[in-house]
Amino acid sequence: MSLRNFTLRRPTLTLLASLWLVALGNFPFWRAVWQDVGGLRTDNFLFLLSLPLLVLAWVYLLLSLLTWGRATKAVLGAVLLSSAAASYFTYTYGMLLDHSMIANVVQTHAAEAQDLVSWRLSAWLLVFGLLPALLIARVRVAGGPATRELGIKALGMVAAAACLVAVLFVNYQHYASLLRNHRELRLMLVPHNIVAAAHGYLKRYLAAPIVLEVVGADATRAVAAARAGKPTLTMVVVGETARAANFSLNGYPRPTNPELARQHVLSFSDASACGTSTAVSLPCMFLDVGRDRFEDTLALRREGLLDVLQRAGVTVQWRDNNSGCKGVCDRVPYEDLSNLKVPGLCRDGECYDEILLHGLQSRIDRLDGDAVIVLHMRGSHGPAYFKRYPPAFGYFTPVCNTVQLDHCLRQNIVNAYDNTLRYTDHVLSQTIDLLRSNAARFDTAMLYVSDHGESLGENGLYLHGIPYALAPDEQVHVPMLLWLSEGMRERPGIDTACLEARQREPVSHDYLFHSVLGLSNVRTSVYRPERDLFGPCKS
Repeated sequence: MSLRNFTLRRPTLTLLASLWLVALGNFPFWRAVWQDVGGLRTDNFLFLLSLPLLVLAWVYLLLSLLTWGRATKAVLGAVLLSSAAASYFTYTYGMLLDHSMIANVVQTHAAEAQDLVSWRLSAWLLVFGLLPALLIARVRVAGGPATRELGIKALGMVAAAACLVAVLFVNYQHYASLLRNHRELRLMLVPHNIVAAAHGYLKRYLAAPIVLEVVGADATRAVAAARAGKPTLTMVVVGETARAANFSLNGYPRPTNPELARQHVLSFSDASACGTSTAVSLPCMFLDVGRDRFEDTLALRREGLLDVLQRAGVTVQWRDNNSGCKGVCDRVPYEDLSNLKVPGLCRDGECYDEILLHGLQSRIDRLDGDAVIVLHMRGSHGPAYFKRYPPAFGYFTPVCNTVQLDHCLRQNIVNAYDNTLRYTDHVLSQTIDLLRSNAARFDTAMLYVSDHGESLGENGLYLHGIPYALAPDEQVHVPMLLWLSEGMRERPGIDTACLEARQREPVSHDYLFHSVLGLSNVRTSVYRPERDLFGPCKS
């Protein structure tokens, strides 16, 4: 019998879609709840029995608010598909969906998005999203007066609200304890998490007009800098998805930094990131406000480090092999190198990070004063770690060569990830060699810090992007490295012995803005010496 012969009212369609989402669309949520409450016990039997009813009532209320009139089928179809996608990434990688994850999705690089596509994702979307959406599309909607349909819908919503109140009243302590101790659950329940995340994203990115706030209007070069014999050239290298725990410079037993170990770099081993995603950390580290005062879209309406440097007379350039600068380089010269087709450095629509050094010497040759050049790496971005390094850097084997990380042995995932770090080590060492080769013209420095870390299967989590309050140390503890040329070490005001003694002290992304200003001898009222790596070590 054709589904066209079935006639249902729109509130009934909404109820059926709610039942589907509760029963089959929220497996990661139910699994997490079962683990969090310790399974079925005599003291939580009634609570677990009532929970599906409460979730059903909430999902039905939410869908009822989203679906109106002729748009009901289209909205339900979109909700089913997006819910299937969200539950897949939660189940496969342990991702939690909030407004910052929506920002990641919107701003992600095309090649990074393609890395996440697999036959398993397609099958999941087909079974849990497309098929129920097609079934709803095929059902005939009952006609009748609009007032009658609104009345039925209102009664259904009142009944759902009453059910919610009753369940919470009877089991309030259980629910309060669960949500207080396991805040991640609200970020796993579809479609609640999707609606809340989309609302948060739109509220932040579309709510207010963008008015650029000037920062460091009084920025000038220090007199001592103007009289120095050589101009300074500083490379700020922004890493991607590198976690400090896997850097051999920080004590990791595997040789992930063999070349940097010979370059006399300083490794600040207790560095923390501003966020767990590029969309948050990248703009945050280039602003002066610090993590505590950072807000989404702030880089679009507030000047940052590069603006202050440029105002003070320092030449600034941004070279990118990732997904852009998230607003922090909008007013300085910018080069996107990620789509070049340089043999040996690029393949399959993306480039290895050595592309950042391609043609860089010619840029340096044209400099006639102090300069800061930012290199934004592709780094160790997953889940396709095996794509992030040339075959010659496959030092640790065997590797996970699929994006289905939960199908790989954890050691194989770590092998592929550690290979990305060995390649990052090589690129950074090459950068230092390039700076050293320009010692006749410049006093040079390199400051490297990753935007965030990465989970490699610890506690069932993969990748990154977990909300900061819930994020494991692997996602927030990042490498931070400093290299200074002989000329830079000998400049007045830099005590390298002091810097070496500070390598184990806590630092963070909050230090980048002020440290680069300090290294560039820029004076401004927004500079904070207590957040300058060099601050306590200036003679």
